[in-house]
Amino acid sequence: MVGRDRAPLKLVNHGAKLQLWELDTERSRIYETVHRSGLAPLTSCSHRVASRPMLSAFCERWQPETTTFHLPFGEMTITLDDVASILHIPVTGSMISFSQPLRVDDVNALLVKLLGTTDVEASRETEQCRSPSVRLLWLRDHFSAITDVSSDDDIEFATRAFLLHLVGCNLFADKSATSVAVVYLELFQDLSMVGSYAWGAACLAYLYRQLTTATRFEVRQLGGYLTLLQAWIYEHFPEMFSSLDLSYTESRPRALRWRPHVIPDSLQSVRERLDRLQSSDVCWEPYVDHRAEHPFPDIAWYSGCIRCGLVIEPYHPERVLRQFGYIQTIPPRPFTPLRPDRSILLDQYWERWTDHVLTDQS
Repeated sequence: MVGRDRAPLKLVNHGAKLQLWELDTERSRIYETVHRSGLAPLTSCSHRVASRPMLSAFCERWQPETTTFHLPFGEMTITLDDVASILHIPVTGSMISFSQPLRVDDVNALLVKLLGTTDVEASRETEQCRSPSVRLLWLRDHFSAITDVSSDDDIEFATRAFLLHLVGCNLFADKSATSVAVVYLELFQDLSMVGSYAWGAACLAYLYRQLTTATRFEVRQLGGYLTLLQAWIYEHFPEMFSSLDLSYTESRPRALRWRPHVIPDSLQSVRERLDRLQSSDVCWEPYVDHRAEHPFPDIAWYSGCIRCGLVIEPYHPERVLRQFGYIQTIPPRPFTPLRPDRSILLDQYWERWTDHVLTDQS
């Protein structure tokens, strides 16, 4: 490996696929449920274009132990405040918890129960995926034609399918680039409870893990919600990479404030730009104008672990105090996340997050 340069990562970005299944006026009943879930902003804020050189260069700056980007002037990271401001999805609520991965038989049973498929249809799809997943295309082909005049059962099935397609295209985009894990369907079993989950925290944990995986030299792809990562870069480094949408209003997610474009720079040139960065080049508090419409979420001060199912990652706001308007002090040693088999302790810890926030004495 000595002397070999790393090429830009392949990006798993499904921004264009979301437009293949839109909720128009003929699907208002599905949209009403999606709106109540708190996930409706995701239907419109995904970037169709993602910059390989820019995201690859930032990924090279990621440090798994601290879950922060190490830059010439210190550390920065994507916080729960960034998630709430950029995406407008819930960052409080219940952790997204799965006790164990699903077996193929469990997946088929779940598809029959929650999507109304036949055993044969479910088995055929999981066999084609060769994993406990379904294709995004399969979801669209089987459920996108359901409208308000369909039966109540069909609308309920289609709503779950739409939500699974939605999170598979953005929050939990994986490196298959074509499918979504069926385990997330469990979260849509009771459609009235979908809004009770901390989707933003799960999205962030998942993206942290994807960044960590992509730091390995042999890895060639980057998954996770790349709109979140890209918009975070635009917000904090506006003079370097971004182009404003002049029609943007602060009532909308901050992801929509930007007009994404593929920068003409090579990966090496972006690396060199990052090497030259100074703290004065950073917009440390980009959401000041956004606070009237979307106040600061106190849970962003939480210090502990966040999770998305079996993915558990440390969250260290104490390492990026400048992003909260404070002077950075020497942070404590990063902590090791809990093992998945002890995740019930993490869920209890998260439920009492107000007991685990940074204070002036922290």
